[in-house]
Amino acid sequence: MSLSLILTLSLLLLLLFSAAASPLASSGGDDDDSPSAYEVLQGYNFPAGILPKGVTGYELDRSTGRFSAYWGGSCSFSLQGSYQLRYKSTISGYISQNKLTSLSGVSVKVLFLWLNIVEVERVGDELEFSVGLASASFTIDNFYESPQCGCGFDCVGGGARKIRMKTLAASI
Repeated sequence: MSLSLILTLSLLLLLLFSAAASPLASSGGDDDDSPSAYEVLQGYNFPAGILPKGVTGYELDRSTGRFSAYWGGSCSFSLQGSYQLRYKSTISGYISQNKLTSLSGVSVKVLFLWLNIVEVERVGDELEFSVGLASASFTIDNFYESPQCGCGFDCVGGGARKIRMKTLAASI
């Protein structure tokens, strides 16, 4: 698997993971007493930066871990100029401590193919993103900052921020 595929998958998973981290059944930060989706994500031991800026609400069933996160519309951006991530207006899945599973609504473009990120797992100081048959690991320090829809990590400067990959694995 190419480095570009891994980078794309990891960023996509990061965004999904962040959206899925809500520990409360809530509209997600609509009032001052409710934690934001980013704060909830941190409660599940994930960095806030796996979720792009602009979440308008979230829901979580604490008994099952089923979650949904919402944006006002779709969200997409590029990394390093050639990797693209795309989030639907709603992303969903299941969240538990250090793990996001059955993710839907997040995809990454690798070469000419759009692949769905289906799982994100935190293992120590790394996040492992899976698209099913392949996965990539990235150090957690890549995800302290949230990307912004439209421009990713470089909304002011010029060049896109590079994400450091730790390992790449493919299942047969």
